[in-house]
Amino acid sequence: MITGANSGLGKEAARQLALINNTEKIYLACRNMEKAKAAKAELIEETGRDIFEIIIMDVSDPGSVKNALKNLEEPVDALIMNAGGMGGKKPAEITGDGVTLLFASNMLGHVVLLESLLKDGKLNNVAMYAGSEGARGVPAMSMPRPELNGSSEDDFASIFDGTRFEEGFDQMIAYGYVKYGAAMWMASLARKYPKIRFVTMSPGFTKGTEAMGNLPPMKKFMFKYIMLPIVAPLRGMVHKLEVGAKRYVDAINDTSYESGVFYASKENTLTGPVVDQSTIFSDLKNERFQDNAYKAVHRFVSI
Repeated sequence: MITGANSGLGKEAARQLALINNTEKIYLACRNMEKAKAAKAELIEETGRDIFEIIIMDVSDPGSVKNALKNLEEPVDALIMNAGGMGGKKPAEITGDGVTLLFASNMLGHVVLLESLLKDGKLNNVAMYAGSEGARGVPAMSMPRPELNGSSEDDFASIFDGTRFEEGFDQMIAYGYVKYGAAMWMASLARKYPKIRFVTMSPGFTKGTEAMGNLPPMKKFMFKYIMLPIVAPLRGMVHKLEVGAKRYVDAINDTSYESGVFYASKENTLTGPVVDQSTIFSDLKNERFQDNAYKAVHRFVSI
């Protein structure tokens, strides 16, 4: 099952997985039926395989996720939690669940999705969450390393409900913090469910996605017309969509990627080989911090 599967990295991962002979079925979890149907038709044409099934799901809405799962009759072997982005036009807006739209679209629904599958015994092998180098800091993109002092449960909760950013909500900075919280939640789950593999994998800085589509006009212009086509290629900091999606495919199929680990590009780059990010940012391997993130998430949602 792949969330956000009608375009970008999710759709490309579906295409690559369909080209692997032992892939029997791929659930395309999407918000919009029309876009999902178009993506399914294109994937069938591109791969020559009619193995795609649509599930309508909005991961920013826990209720939508729960309703979608009612129609899932059989377990899935692998889950790719790809949907997310910059939280739409109002990323700091608080949802009915008490969290920012940025957090809701990137993490809240995925928590419900993954933990519901685990609770119901409907995940057999591996769960992968789409991380970001922003979780360890990317100075070149004005994304500082998350600093939470004691990384308490309250600290993580302040990321999720936006109170940490009351003095000024910068989408890029908040996005990095949310992705940090997600990586810690995944690592905590890995210790709770030792028979399932939990991998956080960043796709790196990838062309052909809509991740930056809802940035403020000036930042969007900078990314679309300067950073992505000019600066990033010159610095070797961007790669093709196929490369980013292959990181997802490798994460679920290659068991050398260890459970509980957050993999992303090496320090000071956003492409190339991936490494365990705790070798760059040691807080990522702190089990107390991981469990605090898990507890903070569950202040806002029950499974």
